[in-house]
Amino acid sequence: MTTDLGNGAAPGAPETRKLDRVVIRFAGDSGDGMQLTGDRFTSEAAAFGNDLATQPNFPAEIRAPQGTLPGVSSFQLHFADYDILTPGDRPDVLVAMNPAALKANIRDLPKGGILIVNTDEFNKRNLTKVGYAANPLEDDSLADFQVHEVAMATITIGALEETGLGKKDAERAKNMFALGLLSWMYHRPTEGTERFLREKFAKKPDIAEANVLAFRAGYYYGETTESFAVTYEVAPAKLNTGTYRQITGNTALAYGLVAAGQQARLPIVLGTYPITPASDILHELSKHKNFGITTLQAEDEIAGIGAALGASYGGALGVTSTSGPGVALKSETIGLAVMTELPLLIIDVQRGGPSTGLPTKTEQADLLQAMFGRNGESPVPIVAPQSPSDCFDAAMDAVRIALTYRTPVLLLSDGAIANGSEPWLIPDVDELPDLSVEFATEPNATDGSGEFWPYVRDPETLARPWAIPGTPGLQHRIGGLEKAENTGNISYEPENHDRMVRLRQAKVDGIEVPDAVVDDPTGDAKVLVVGWGSSYGPIGAAARRVRKLGLPVAHVHLRHLNPFPKNLGDVLSRYDKVIAPEMNLGQLALLLRAKYLVDVQSYTKVQGLPFKAEELQDVLADVIKGVGA
Repeated sequence: MTTDLGNGAAPGAPETRKLDRVVIRFAGDSGDGMQLTGDRFTSEAAAFGNDLATQPNFPAEIRAPQGTLPGVSSFQLHFADYDILTPGDRPDVLVAMNPAALKANIRDLPKGGILIVNTDEFNKRNLTKVGYAANPLEDDSLADFQVHEVAMATITIGALEETGLGKKDAERAKNMFALGLLSWMYHRPTEGTERFLREKFAKKPDIAEANVLAFRAGYYYGETTESFAVTYEVAPAKLNTGTYRQITGNTALAYGLVAAGQQARLPIVLGTYPITPASDILHELSKHKNFGITTLQAEDEIAGIGAALGASYGGALGVTSTSGPGVALKSETIGLAVMTELPLLIIDVQRGGPSTGLPTKTEQADLLQAMFGRNGESPVPIVAPQSPSDCFDAAMDAVRIALTYRTPVLLLSDGAIANGSEPWLIPDVDELPDLSVEFATEPNATDGSGEFWPYVRDPETLARPWAIPGTPGLQHRIGGLEKAENTGNISYEPENHDRMVRLRQAKVDGIEVPDAVVDDPTGDAKVLVVGWGSSYGPIGAAARRVRKLGLPVAHVHLRHLNPFPKNLGDVLSRYDKVIAPEMNLGQLALLLRAKYLVDVQSYTKVQGLPFKAEELQDVLADVIKGVGA
C-alpha cells in the first residue's frame, strides 16, 4: 500500500491511498436492495478494468421478517489490480443498513476495518429484534473498527423531497445513496450507474430520477462531509489482451449452450422446471430463440427431462437444468438416456441438502448422487466447472462428450459459481471447437438384411449411430428394456445383458479427457491438494499463501470426475500426502481412495458457505509441516 498526497486535491481534501485490492460487503434487510447495489458496484469495477470476484448471500424466503437475522442479505465484492481467485475471506469495508446486518456480519470484519452504518435503523425496536441489549453505536463494542455513522434514510428522503415521492418510496432509494458514497470513496465512475438506473426504470421515470438523485446524494455526501479523511484507488488489473465482460456462472452456462448449439449445428431444447439456484439458466436461454434455442418450462422436474430426452430422440440436443432435489426426480429418465444411449445434458447447480435443505446456500454434496444415483449399472460422465467464467468452457466440453459418445452427461455447478461473477475473456468464435455430428442415413446391418441396427458401435468411441425418426429405411426400436447387441431388439439373455452393461461402462471409461495438470512451481512439494468445482479459488489462493511462507505445495484441480484423467493415479502416487478439501463429507476423497488405493485425507465443510483461503492456508501449512517440508 502506498500513499499519494500529490493528487492535485485542494487543501483539506481527503487523502488518497492507492491499494492493490479491496473487499467490500453490502449487508442489509432482504428488501434493502443489497444484491442490486453490489451488482452495480461490480459492473463499474469490471468496466474500470479491475479483476474481481463476487459472493452474493441471501435468504431462501421471498420475504423473511423485516429486520431479523434470517432476513439479512449481503453481497461481497473483491476487486484488485492483479488476478484474484476468490471473493475474499473478510471484508475491508462493511456497509450495514440495519442492526441485523451488523450483528450477522460484524464478526467477519477485521480489526481496523471500515464500518459504515445506517443510523436511521438503529432504534429500540430493531435492536431488540436481534437481541442487542444496548445500542452498539453508543457503547465501546465497535471500538476496534473505523466507524462512520450516516443517517442514510434521512439524507435520502431530504434529497428526494422535491420529487414529490412519498416518504416510504423515497426511503427505498437509500441503497443507491450507499452505492454513491462507496463510489466516491473508491473513485468509481458514475455515468454507467446513472445510465443503468434510467434504463432499468424507463417505464417509471420518476422512480429512475429518484434513484439517480439518491445515488448523487451519496456521492456528494462523501465529497462534502468531513467524516471521511481518506479515499482509495485500485488501479485496473493487467489482464490478458482481449474483450472482457462481467459474467455469472449461470449466464456463462447459458452462453456455452448457445455456442455449443451453433458449433454442433443443432437446435437446443431446454426442458426444465424452475429451482433455486438454477433458474437463471432458463431465464437467460429464453432470450436467445434466434440461435435455435427452445425453452420449455414444464409442470415438474420429470416432465422437464422427459421433454429434453424426447428432443434428443428427435435430433436436437436436449438439456435440462436443476438442483440436487431435481436430480433425484430425474434419475429414472437419466437411466433411460443411458439405456437408449442418446445425448443429453443434465445441469445440476448444487445447493445445501438433503431434501429442500438450504436453497440459496452452496454445497458440493451431489457428487455421489451424480455417480451412482440411478438403478442398475448406469454410468454417466461428470464434468464440473471451477469458476463462473469456466462454466462456458465446461458447457462446451459437456456437450462434446454427450454428442461424441451418445450419452447423458451431468454437469455439476454449485450456488457459489452460479451466483458469483468475475471477468470473462470473450472467446474468438473462430477458435471454438467443431462439435458437428453426423446422423445415420443408411441401413447398417452386417447380416445383409438391409435393416438399420441402432446398436452397431463406432470402434473408437463405442457410440451407437443417431438416427432421426422418420428417416426412410431406418426403422428401429428404442426404449428402456435391455437391448440386444447390434439389433436393438428386446433381450433378456443373461450373456447379452452382461455384454451390454460392460459395453456401456467401457464407453464412459474410454471418454477422452485431458490429463490432469499439476501446479507445483518448485517441483519438490511432498503434499498435493486435490479439488473440484468451486473449491478451485480458495485452494488456489491458499496455495499461494503457503508458498509465500516458504512451504511447497502442489495443486491439481479436476474438471472431469467420471472418467478421471488417465494420469491421475500416477499424479496421486507421487506425493507423500494428498488432501482433498470439499464442501461435503468427503465424497471425492472416497472415490479416489477406492479407485487408486491412495490414502486421500479429507478436509470438509458443510456450512452453506464457500471455503475461506485463510482456513485452507492453516490446514495446508499444518499438513506440510507434518511431513517435514
